[in-house]
Amino acid sequence: MKFQVLDIIPHLKNPVTGEIVSTADRLNQVVETAKRSEELGLDSFSVGERHAGEFVSSSPTTVLAAIAAVTHRIRLQTGVTVLSVLDPVRVAEDYATIDQLSRGRLELVIGKGNEVLQYPLFGLSLDDQWDLLAEKYALLRTLWRKESVTWSGRFRPALTEPTTTTPRPFAGSPRIWHGSATTLTSAALAAKWGDPLFTANAIQPRENYKVLIDHYREEYERHGHDPRHQYLGSGSGAGGVFIADTTQEAIRQYGPVYEGLTANRNVPGNNSPFRDIQHAVAEGPALVGSPEQVIDKILSYHSLYNHDLQSISLPTTLPFEQQLEILERFALEVIPAVRASAPTTLWEAGDPFAGRPESAGATEPDAAAAVTADHALNRSDTAHVYAH
Repeated sequence: MKFQVLDIIPHLKNPVTGEIVSTADRLNQVVETAKRSEELGLDSFSVGERHAGEFVSSSPTTVLAAIAAVTHRIRLQTGVTVLSVLDPVRVAEDYATIDQLSRGRLELVIGKGNEVLQYPLFGLSLDDQWDLLAEKYALLRTLWRKESVTWSGRFRPALTEPTTTTPRPFAGSPRIWHGSATTLTSAALAAKWGDPLFTANAIQPRENYKVLIDHYREEYERHGHDPRHQYLGSGSGAGGVFIADTTQEAIRQYGPVYEGLTANRNVPGNNSPFRDIQHAVAEGPALVGSPEQVIDKILSYHSLYNHDLQSISLPTTLPFEQQLEILERFALEVIPAVRASAPTTLWEAGDPFAGRPESAGATEPDAAAAVTADHALNRSDTAHVYAH
């Protein structure tokens, strides 16, 4: 298994102490955490994107560029790029620039986002969120894979003159994952294109996410894509990872913070059924406990999901030094055991994106036909697996 640290850059008070760091310190912590993640041997670092709520992640490209400048090996990802509210031309330009700065270490995770206030902020209708995502993804994919592109669609002025975005990506189109949290639609979109899926696995029982994963795999097979490239990523619950010598000690130390955060209506995870820390540790995806408890939890989810990439988030309201200590314990005491029990070809020799050839990925659907098909799909296949 591969491992990712995700920071959607919440900027919150510690619910127990009331302390909060400055915006500048919070952003610099993200960069420092990425540097330390690379030093500890983690595989990727992901930055989120939010345009509403108590977050300072409205410009993930800027943060990733800062990380690219101080790292050399670790892959740079997003979690998620809210493509539905963005201009695909600008996304192609900005992220290709990061790809060049990092010499080919970029991979996107795209989605519609789960913050409804983002849509009116950008003058868009929430009713169009899935159609926006499908159309903009088809254009972004084309812009990164082709030059002299002409295009027309519903939501953006047409590209009537042949258009080549610059800079070009470092070594062919970066891989694009699809973030999936509540509906079958993102899973279906990923499967149709032959892309990997990233399940949030954050705020609901594992069985709900398994429905989305199973749908993805069924559709992936139906579209005839190579099953060797059917990669899956998984989150690890709201609140962040917390490791102590014993699970009881972890619950004692982190329980008040976890419960304070999940009770906050402005924090991801605010509709989680796991209000009580004991309940979350026993039945939810929260990685809180001893190293052995955390290892067992990840492998129990792997037995159900068979995922290739495990994402973790640090408890960012705690003192920064403590966050780094938790990260170090996770890297030294958890990762080796999980890697040994759950091998993957992701980013290894069997992965077509390991060296990112220009032709990497699954068979290309016709882009224009894909947009039309997606429009029909999004009208009929947006039923929520559970209430969001």
